[in-house]
Amino acid sequence: MSSVNSTSNGSEKQSLFEEQRAKIGIARASLGSLPDKLSFYCSDASIARYLVARNWNVKKATKMLKETLKWRHQYKPEEIRWEEVANEAETGKIYRTNYFDKYGRSILVMRPGCQNTKSTKGQIRYLVYCMENAILNLPPEQEQMVWLIDFHGFNLSNISVKVTKETAHVLQDHYPERLGLAILYNPPKFFESFWMVVKPFLEPKTYRKVKFVYSDDHSTKKIMEELFNMDELECAFGGNNQVAFNINDYAQRMMEDDKRMPLFWSQENASLSCKPFEKTMAVLDTGNSESDSEQSDKDCEGKPGTHMPDSECSPVDGSVELTGGGRSGGSDQQSAQREENKNC
Repeated sequence: MSSVNSTSNGSEKQSLFEEQRAKIGIARASLGSLPDKLSFYCSDASIARYLVARNWNVKKATKMLKETLKWRHQYKPEEIRWEEVANEAETGKIYRTNYFDKYGRSILVMRPGCQNTKSTKGQIRYLVYCMENAILNLPPEQEQMVWLIDFHGFNLSNISVKVTKETAHVLQDHYPERLGLAILYNPPKFFESFWMVVKPFLEPKTYRKVKFVYSDDHSTKKIMEELFNMDELECAFGGNNQVAFNINDYAQRMMEDDKRMPLFWSQENASLSCKPFEKTMAVLDTGNSESDSEQSDKDCEGKPGTHMPDSECSPVDGSVELTGGGRSGGSDQQSAQREENKNC
């Protein structure tokens, strides 16, 4: 009996893969002829991320992807270099760690309390640079990354709804399914009110990937141990790594990575990095299963290691044209600069 069920499940799974492959083909065909870099971007894995983000609705996913292609054509995120964003990085407010989580995902550490500039445009450009760098450094078998958000030194002056909305726009609309998990580490009490304000700007697929973690709760260590090698994890997050962020060392790493970026967007790499469709879907399915939850708002608020609840998705409009001005912004965000890193 088990043999029959296993065969049946295998056939159903293969049938689903074939259906998904067909949808990827339909989405790709609707894009028409594209410049080389945009063509390289539209791999099976990339198109699959947009389809997953839109629950395999080809029409919605294609609109979303076309809007990203328009944005990438105008914004040219892969051409941002360290020299352009170095001033944004000085305090270590966002940086990629030199280690991965236990699933092989790149890790971006974010410290909103270290905000050192007031320009929304500059802050978003640095975020995009960090996203592109994290993707550049993903292992071949991975598609997603982890955000570790440290709230040490965070206060009301660091809050900007405008920057948060723009961050959500960039992450959700142009990097769908790239975020595997976001850990909010020791957010202050007042952040809960801010979270309720910004949560409507986030899609369910995004806010269900958010975990609130508190160092004074005994379950925190277990959560972090399940995800990270504690000898590699920084002490600011309960790990054993005493090495603090150093801007000079980090600048050197980023400049070396910048040299690799042109090859990453070449035809040669596009061919080499093509991975089996089943492997791509396994990664995306794993990422989603880790972050899905049936918990209610009441169950989730203020508790460590919980997820935010689900709700309706909203469609995203798209455009085929690659001409016109890109999104830009400027804001007078109040910011407070603290010391570069807290002592462990």
